[in-house]
Amino acid sequence: VEPLKKVLNSDGYAVAHVSNGLTALEKIKLDPPDLMLVDANLPEVNGFEVCETLRKQGFDFPIVMISSNFECSEIVHGFESGADDYISVPFDKSELLARLRAICRRSLKSDSTSLCIGKVKLDRKSHICIVDDYQIDLTRIEYSLLDYLMQNEGRAVKRQLIIREIWATSWLGPTKNLDMHISTLRRKLGPGAAQLKTVRGIGFRFDSV
Repeated sequence: VEPLKKVLNSDGYAVAHVSNGLTALEKIKLDPPDLMLVDANLPEVNGFEVCETLRKQGFDFPIVMISSNFECSEIVHGFESGADDYISVPFDKSELLARLRAICRRSLKSDSTSLCIGKVKLDRKSHICIVDDYQIDLTRIEYSLLDYLMQNEGRAVKRQLIIREIWATSWLGPTKNLDMHISTLRRKLGPGAAQLKTVRGIGFRFDSV
């Protein structure tokens, strides 16, 4: 914990640390943070339950889950619980800081315009997604992915370009993290899912139909 606090402090973050999930939930009710890093294996109330509880209570600040478990099912569980990103231990401190900066930039962005392509509409001021007149709940990462692909309507965007834009990293290894987000996003889009297409060997494309 102390080495991580030093890394965050050195990058300008004011860090408040608690040792269990129950205390975290109680403290957040009184003083919500701008950003939270949560251990998936917290005692009393684990990190997944913390995320789920906070999202149900309406808290929308960015959450990054940290875990020593990088199995696909655990990553999916983290994202579906409400985490915006999932980082495995051990991690490189420069990558962690880059991801945190990217998440903070996205959380500060506000645009009064809307994007409407086919069945899918994004209100970029309120960060709301509408599909066939129904509001869809998206995490920050899912919203950012959809926004980025819709801005590039009709264009096949390479996986590495998406990763660089959304996660602020030039990672060239496996892209299963991105693929899982895309899979979840498609499921949530329902009748609009067909507009989000996979371009084999390249990446993804968002079309009007």
